[in-house]
Amino acid sequence: MKCLSISQPFADLIVSGKKIIELRNWNTNYRGEFLIHAPLKIKTEDSKRLKINKKFVTGAIIGKAQLYDVKKYNSTKEIQSDQKFHFASKKFQNKMFGFLLKNAKPFRIPIPLKGQLGLFDVDIPKTKIKNDEIISDIIDEEYRYQWIGHH
Repeated sequence: MKCLSISQPFADLIVSGKKIIELRNWNTNYRGEFLIHAPLKIKTEDSKRLKINKKFVTGAIIGKAQLYDVKKYNSTKEIQSDQKFHFASKKFQNKMFGFLLKNAKPFRIPIPLKGQLGLFDVDIPKTKIKNDEIISDIIDEEYRYQWIGHH
């Protein structure tokens, strides 16, 4: 599966559904679901500017989203008009492409991983789950899904 490293606090804003445009200075033809990786580095100035004061998960995959389109920006004015969707500070509004995101979902349990540049491939190893609480959560979720599907 594809994965994209996005610094905190922006990775959290995406998986919470608040940030729906990810600005980049490169384009992609990729469309579909991808994993969101939060690298070790936290952008503390952006956290302060956005008034987000929390402990961030870093060095792990924290969720997933769907990239459904890419918007090409032709001017700084266009980028500024979308500020409420990408949350970038003015000094980073020189990017040319906005990855349009939807269906974002956080993972309850982050998956430790070292990030890479660009969209990269990740093979998530299948492991035996040893935690009874996780197993019961999975069973409860599956039961709720089946129950809802029959009514």
